[in-house]
Amino acid sequence: MQIKKDDMVVVIAGKDKGKTGTVLRTIPKKNKVVVEGVNMQTKHARATRTSASEIKHMEGPIDASNVMIYDKDAKAATRIGHEVRDGKKVRISKKSGNAID
Repeated sequence: MQIKKDDMVVVIAGKDKGKTGTVLRTIPKKNKVVVEGVNMQTKHARATRTSASEIKHMEGPIDASNVMIYDKDAKAATRIGHEVRDGKKVRISKKSGNAID
């Protein structure tokens, strides 16, 4: 999986196509990511002795193939490449050629 936590991504497929947000967490075993403000789901919480009942809105996971890294220089979605710079392997933007990490 080439997408990491705190990356800025653009949704390229699905009901939230075109939205941007940061990755809150990744689920590599299922190849899914949770993006801020995307795929909002409703959870109903039952009332307990200490808290009242409520309806929570939270982000659900989406497939990692439905998002692309957002390149701030090109102001568009971009693919990711890898290069060795200064002895370290870094991710680079295919559109601008700048390092993402």
